[in-house]
Amino acid sequence: MAVKAVVREWHDDEGWGVVDALEVPGGCWVGFAAVAVAGYRVLRREQEVALEWQQGWQDGYSYRALRVWPWGGEPVQAEPTASDGGAYSSSLTLTFDPDPPA
Repeated sequence: MAVKAVVREWHDDEGWGVVDALEVPGGCWVGFAAVAVAGYRVLRREQEVALEWQQGWQDGYSYRALRVWPWGGEPVQAEPTASDGGAYSSSLTLTFDPDPPA
């Protein structure tokens, strides 16, 4: 069950932040993967959010977020991607011009 929380800080460039709620004294660490919104996963300072969390040490915090989304909305599931199961994938296609006639 989600609780209401407020974003204390968010670091776009690093993809993490901290939210505050009565249920998570001292704050709850949030990584970008836990942000359940469409498109670019970002939060803004003082934004009200819904928070699903668990107790567990993360970067100096006793709690970490499982899912966070704007308060009053619904969480958005990330679109699955076809990959070989690794964390990242990429591809590159090179096309060369034909050799000029001799």
